[in-house]
Amino acid sequence: MARMDSYVEYTLELLEPLGLVQARAMFGGWGLYHGGRMMGLIIEDQLYLKTDELSRPEFKAAGGEPFIYDSGRGKPVAMSYWTPPADASDDAHALLPWARRAVDASLRVAQKKPAKKPAAKKPTAKKSAPAKAKAAPEKKPAARKPAAKKPAAKKSAPAKKKTAGPSRKA
Repeated sequence: MARMDSYVEYTLELLEPLGLVQARAMFGGWGLYHGGRMMGLIIEDQLYLKTDELSRPEFKAAGGEPFIYDSGRGKPVAMSYWTPPADASDDAHALLPWARRAVDASLRVAQKKPAKKPAAKKPTAKKSAPAKAKAAPEKKPAARKPAAKKPAAKKSAPAKKKTAGPSRKA
């Protein structure tokens, strides 16, 4: 974890009246989180607070400026993070209403985003045989033949009754 510099620690102290604010290192600066949502950032010892279409005009009217970065394609990109008024940068009491606007903006932005749906499984495409080839008939499992019966033991012919010799007629 990156070590916090004194400006980040000082800003967190100024934001204490807002409640728990956490700083996380990111992209050479620090993201400020309140309630699990990013509500500000610190880049090159400058505090920027989250805005949206509702709060941005207030920041602009108070003399705030947007965070602008170079996209690397020769085009500057303005973010939705603005500086608070200059008089609020060193006074916790003056900074608190601006920080609350940032938290409210982060909540409104989160509510506008559609809920993430679990990724649907894509049906897999079945590979089919070329049109000219005939499809092979499906093989059914062979029916189980009954076991061959063992030949029955040969029965001996019934014993003939013994007679007492040839019959004599008298």
